[in-house]
Amino acid sequence: MGVRGGVIGLQPHLFFHIKSTLFQEDSKRLLQLLTGHTDRQSPHHRLFISTFLITIMTPSPKCHGKGSPAPGPVPNGVIRLYSMRFCPFAQRTRLVLIAKGVKHEIININLKDKPDWFLGKNPFGTVPVLETSSGQVIYESPITCEFLDEVYPEKQLCPSDPFERAQQKMLLDLYSKVIPYFYKISMGKKRGEDVAAFEVEFTEKLSLLNEALAKKKSKYFGGDSVTMIDYLIWPWFERAEMMRLKHCLANTPLLSKWVECMFEDPVVKATMFSTEDHKVFFDSYMDGSPNYDHGL
Repeated sequence: MGVRGGVIGLQPHLFFHIKSTLFQEDSKRLLQLLTGHTDRQSPHHRLFISTFLITIMTPSPKCHGKGSPAPGPVPNGVIRLYSMRFCPFAQRTRLVLIAKGVKHEIININLKDKPDWFLGKNPFGTVPVLETSSGQVIYESPITCEFLDEVYPEKQLCPSDPFERAQQKMLLDLYSKVIPYFYKISMGKKRGEDVAAFEVEFTEKLSLLNEALAKKKSKYFGGDSVTMIDYLIWPWFERAEMMRLKHCLANTPLLSKWVECMFEDPVVKATMFSTEDHKVFFDSYMDGSPNYDHGL
């Protein structure tokens, strides 16, 4: 496998095998990245895409609901992620898995009609959930991400300096109070409610993120390259256009620039859905019948 002539050189039989083991949605996006717009991709970017292709060990099936059979043991050398394709909290863990090149498989869960066996792994019934080949189970998105960074030390995403780590945790705590506004405003608009007061509060909280970047004097929240805190914050900003919230960033130039930079990150590109796909799922969720398998 190598980069030649502006595209990744993959043997046809290997490419077919890799393609067949991808999630359907990731396959479409990655094939587009591999074969289209190559003039915009650096060799490093294309090499990352080829490496990502091999980290996915099994196809991502349609979501498992109540009555579905329990999956078998996690294979050796692989970690399993229980997820939901459109969940921003689960996307955090997907981003970290891919950024670190961890071999993994994904089982998607119907969060409205959960299988009993899944509740046996996480009694809260939420995703993400990690399971190791030895049967260890870890849940809650920041905890799963920190676990991955510690267990797979290659390409550390968390800062090594204790003070820097503490700063990122404090920023994450601040951001946890921002996340609810994404839903208060977008769901309120969908229901025809007056959300003006929420938008004012949301804009004020976004200004705190803008200030954090100003103090850091860097493109990203952790410095000059993407770190853990960027991936933990990102998923909701991917959905900002779908949620009709982009205007709230009008007075936060550094945060807006961060969003632009994150959209160009190859890990983000490999995991993201289009605004239209997010809208289809969000509308189905608001209608009470979430289409977890949209696009499959």
